[in-house]
Amino acid sequence: MLIIGIAGGTGSGKTTVVHQIMNELPQTEVGIISQDHYYKQTDHLSFDERALINFDHPRAIDFELLVHHLKELKAGNTIDQPVYSFVTHNRTDDTVSTHPRKVMIVEGILILANPELRDLFDIKVFVHADSDERLIRRLKRDIAERGRDMDEVLNRYQNTLKPMHQQFIEPTKAFADIIIPNDKYNTVAIDVVRAVINQRIS
Repeated sequence: MLIIGIAGGTGSGKTTVVHQIMNELPQTEVGIISQDHYYKQTDHLSFDERALINFDHPRAIDFELLVHHLKELKAGNTIDQPVYSFVTHNRTDDTVSTHPRKVMIVEGILILANPELRDLFDIKVFVHADSDERLIRRLKRDIAERGRDMDEVLNRYQNTLKPMHQQFIEPTKAFADIIIPNDKYNTVAIDVVRAVINQRIS
């Protein structure tokens, strides 16, 4: 199994890059795991307490479960991925049954910050985008998809997202095998990743 880690700041365009890579690959042979579903369970906290969690700090991620799940997939076993709700800031009771594939793509802002997880990746990709561009994308997404208002998003960006990006996310660029600048459609970098995948699954 080929495991590809795709990291980058919030709103950097990781999802777009994932779709571009997958576009020309057989869907049955490629699976995706998103770090977003591996935020720790917070049943013991009230909604107001959960809303105060710093979700951009590595502490918020259940890396242990994510590493365990990847190892299980590598061993040929099916896993039950948790499902996370950004509306309630907690895991739901649902899970997604995920079968082993020839290629697993793991995407998320902090996936290169954890050494054990990093060691499982055959290819490490970092998607780089200008900070203004990332803020605009984050604003649009959080207002449209996560029921936030503009002040809330901007406050969170200033007080949490930006400092966390500088402290934990940007430095992980050093671990990447390929850095994809997402200021324009970067066909060369995408083609390189795709070529490696095709080699593995052909």
